[in-house]
Amino acid sequence: MKIIVIGAGAWGTALAVSATRNPAGHQVVLWARDGAQAAAMHESRENARYLPGIPLPRELHVRGGDVATLLDAAAQADLLVVATPVSGLRGTLHLLQDVDVPVAWLCKGFELPDEAAAPGHAVGLMPHEIQRQVAPHLKAGALSGPSFAQEVARGQPTALVAASHHPAVRKALVEAFHGPTLRVYGNDDLVGVEVGGAVKNVLAIATGLADGLTLGLNARAALITRGLAEMARLGLALGGRQESFMGLSGLGDLVLTATGDLSRNRRVGLLLAEGKTLEEAVQSLGHVAEGVYSARTVWQRAHHLGVEMPIAECVVALLDGQLKPVEAVAALMGRDPKGELL
Repeated sequence: MKIIVIGAGAWGTALAVSATRNPAGHQVVLWARDGAQAAAMHESRENARYLPGIPLPRELHVRGGDVATLLDAAAQADLLVVATPVSGLRGTLHLLQDVDVPVAWLCKGFELPDEAAAPGHAVGLMPHEIQRQVAPHLKAGALSGPSFAQEVARGQPTALVAASHHPAVRKALVEAFHGPTLRVYGNDDLVGVEVGGAVKNVLAIATGLADGLTLGLNARAALITRGLAEMARLGLALGGRQESFMGLSGLGDLVLTATGDLSRNRRVGLLLAEGKTLEEAVQSLGHVAEGVYSARTVWQRAHHLGVEMPIAECVVALLDGQLKPVEAVAALMGRDPKGELL
């Protein structure tokens, strides 16, 4: 297969490395927006900024340059993988709107709402909703699941889920990435997979906060379990299926991101618990922590639908400076009792 990964951050680079090593012998191009970054990576055979210490296979082609060159290459590819943050997805899909090639995105989150378009009523969109707006004719989907870029790039065992309404997209993703160290499962519940990927980032901030405050393992287990309930409530309201939230993109990704030391969103919670400001926490990461940018949008979407998400609501209040860490804990523990399945 001819595969182009658009976006040379940590996750895009890791998947490009994994696809290049696949025994099927794929031809893989990693496309960087910054031409200077692409040239440096090509020369050093390393993504020193986002994935230091991981050598790039000599078979992996690193490119960058003008949009016309990218579109010419895209027309000849078998699969396009968009490895931008949610904030860059709309513009990238707009560029690709006329290609007749399967497209998949890696980002997890909700787009910030355009308040100017609908003051007071705007809600953030999921990636597939963005695609429906700007590139409705694309055959597209998402590649998601519990995965740290460093481990995938090192060839450590990982399982992902290829989600799309189009069988051809699921098939292309499995052919591209399924191999000895990376299992890829198909799922046609794109909504459920995307909701899981977005909400788990918000919940990881809450779990990092609890761990940073040394609230104990009981508290961590409670947050993960009740957070999963919040995720499922929102996902079902948006049209997802219950079983997806018990799968790789739901429970699997939540457990990894909420407990793994490589999780940037968990790290934000830990830093806030130490007394760092949100700005200080974000600056110290050096990478995007999607939960910071999508927390408010996730909660707004839930509120718009009448879905109760108290953990997400407390995370938003914490990030906005309306609650201190200990106050957020008190707010959650002070809620009225209710049935577990409500």
